[in-house]
Amino acid sequence: MTQSHPRISKAVIPAAGLGTRFLPATKATPKEMLPVVDKPAIQYVVEEAVSAGLDDVLMITGRNKRPLEDHFDRNYELESALEKKGDAERLAKVQESSDLATMHYVRQGDPRGLGHAVLCAAPHVGHEPFAVLLGDDLIDPRDPLLRRMIEVQERHGGSVVALMEVAPEQIHLYGCAAVEATADGDVVKVTGLVEKPDPADAPSSYAIIGRYVLDPGIFGILRETEPGRGGEIQLTDALQQLAQDEKVGGPVHGVVFKGRRYDTGDRGDYLRAIVRLACEREDLGPDFRTWLRSYVAEEMQQS
Repeated sequence: MTQSHPRISKAVIPAAGLGTRFLPATKATPKEMLPVVDKPAIQYVVEEAVSAGLDDVLMITGRNKRPLEDHFDRNYELESALEKKGDAERLAKVQESSDLATMHYVRQGDPRGLGHAVLCAAPHVGHEPFAVLLGDDLIDPRDPLLRRMIEVQERHGGSVVALMEVAPEQIHLYGCAAVEATADGDVVKVTGLVEKPDPADAPSSYAIIGRYVLDPGIFGILRETEPGRGGEIQLTDALQQLAQDEKVGGPVHGVVFKGRRYDTGDRGDYLRAIVRLACEREDLGPDFRTWLRSYVAEEMQQS
């Protein structure tokens, strides 16, 4: 018999990072506000949470992150100006972000890693399971990864991580999971985790990507977790304890994702994400694809 577990209603989005890989653009602008075509990356993430049924969103912010709050707030002066111009289309786009979800904000005063950022959410989350979405990973809305993860958590309890198979030479960039197969083809049981292992020491080719559904028992572990790799409190280290001792917060499962993921945390992948999403837009795609083909053809001739 399938066991029933508490319904998930809250999403946590850590957004306190400095964005040093995108300097100087992020000197005064949060990296989460960098545009992906014509929307900031963070809006895609909030939209994903809402589409999965999570409209209570807590954002973990830091210094110089005020534009994040402003983006999801009303801008009455701009709205009034657009309304006077009769520009209903742009007015709707401006109002869309402020109507998406119930937004809350907590500041991570001392940036001590992802585990510490998640711990900052404890007073808001309480004793309920919750989702964590990292802003560097954009998941295509046609591939409902988070919704599937919530289904798995509601069935099995405990925590669920998103996994993607990567090339062995790339595994050192990710947290890595040791897994066992289950009756569901896209679901595995996680038996161990290690943060950014050397390829020779990696237990598998399954990398953790930026989506988690977590049991609230994670908070107690995070409070006792010592700084790990990079001198930071690693969420992976806390999940490793959950995987080894199910009595603390239930089992850890993984959903193996084979869909469309856009990595905006790297400059090259950020540019590729913009190109891919622009090509698929009905309003931009046809003309942009024509230009892109012409540009590529010219470059190939010159080379």
